[in-house]
Amino acid sequence: MNIALILSGGNGSRLGAKIPKQYLEVNGKMIISYCLAAFENCQSISAIQIVAEKYWQKIIGNNSLTKFKGFSLPGATRQLSVLNGIEDIRLYAQSGDIVVIHDAARPLISERQIECVIEAAKEHDGVIPVLPVKDTVYCCDDGRKITALLDRNHVVAGQAPEGFKLEAYYEANKKLPPDQMLKINGSTEPAFLGGLDIVTIRGEEQNFKITTKNDLMRFEEIVNKGGFG
Repeated sequence: MNIALILSGGNGSRLGAKIPKQYLEVNGKMIISYCLAAFENCQSISAIQIVAEKYWQKIIGNNSLTKFKGFSLPGATRQLSVLNGIEDIRLYAQSGDIVVIHDAARPLISERQIECVIEAAKEHDGVIPVLPVKDTVYCCDDGRKITALLDRNHVVAGQAPEGFKLEAYYEANKKLPPDQMLKINGSTEPAFLGGLDIVTIRGEEQNFKITTKNDLMRFEEIVNKGGFG
């Protein structure tokens, strides 16, 4: 079984909206609805678990999803939210099943990308889509001065969804000390730190995360031009 874990617990503070960005409406639909539809329509996805606050759980409902399994509560950080979702998924999934972790604020995920993640995860412990870094990259420890040069040929930008073998990924998370768990930024970090076999696949430029007002405007333009899906 392949389970989609949709993270929708963030508050979207960087966008500056009155409500979390994933619940803003574009053409009469919440942003999260576009994301959920992509996983509902993907033939390889068997179940959908959603991480969301109780208030928004009522708003989302089951969103007419036939694959909806349940809600999980957010944690204090993104990764603790992931862990809450994983623990709920373990109640109905098998150890070798694949969990596909995605952000509700990435509504332009394609079925092709989901399928590619699942296929790669079948052969490895985990997989993350990445894009090459186009700009010159520097290390700036204090936020002001350049402290090191980085070769962009060896640097990639991670995207979502990230896919993992369920039990191996759960164990990698549980092995992390609590203080280290709080420092995790991306879902692949615990897997890498746990020594799991993680590979990369090519990401998609369109699969951007809505973080700023410009991102929201870009998404609105794509939808209005009929470019979604």
